[in-house]
Amino acid sequence: MQFRKVVRGAAYAVGGIIGAVAVYGVAAFGLSRIPVGERSQPTPQAIEAYILSNGVHTDIVLPVRTAQMDWSELVPYADTPAADTTMQYLGFGWGDKGFYLDTPTWAQLKASTAFKAMFWLGTSAMHTTYHHQPNEGPDCVKVYLTPAEYARLIEYIKTSFDYDAAGRVQHIPGHNYGRNDTFYEARRTYNLFYTCNTWANDALKVSGQKASLWTPMDSGIFYQYAQ
Repeated sequence: MQFRKVVRGAAYAVGGIIGAVAVYGVAAFGLSRIPVGERSQPTPQAIEAYILSNGVHTDIVLPVRTAQMDWSELVPYADTPAADTTMQYLGFGWGDKGFYLDTPTWAQLKASTAFKAMFWLGTSAMHTTYHHQPNEGPDCVKVYLTPAEYARLIEYIKTSFDYDAAGRVQHIPGHNYGRNDTFYEARRTYNLFYTCNTWANDALKVSGQKASLWTPMDSGIFYQYAQ
């Protein structure tokens, strides 16, 4: 009798987990298909920006210098190994610090890292990457920002960094994926409902661009731009 109770309890627990995963998957798919905003059009005053995915993470890629912002003053070229000042675009991504720093490839993913990230137990980081002008394609979409929209996006990105007592961004040295990227301490906590792609999707919403109602995945963002 006792054994049957244990088995029944285990079955309920497994069923509950499967049900929760199913509900999450349905919500992620359904809500990512609901559009918010409209795709921007080029104007004489527009700032050209890009939405860029590496297949997992979505970055927002912006001109390094405009009349409104010089990102190299906040995120110096010298913080990257190459320090290549010929690169005139800068990509911003936000995510779980453990994922970013300890999991450069999926093969190196640890269960403990994933668990901490999913359940509000980790800290976050900003990943910045200098680029030459990106090429549009399936994983790279150009958008056009008015000066007012760009001002809102600037504020959104700047407030995603965590600053020291002197008001400087906090560089995380010794961690790079290549020669042109680096990491900084960030605010907020990654979780099942607020992922790196949710951050990018919210950046699009803040700046008046087309976005998903909610998405934890890059595919939700790029679905909107395929329509």
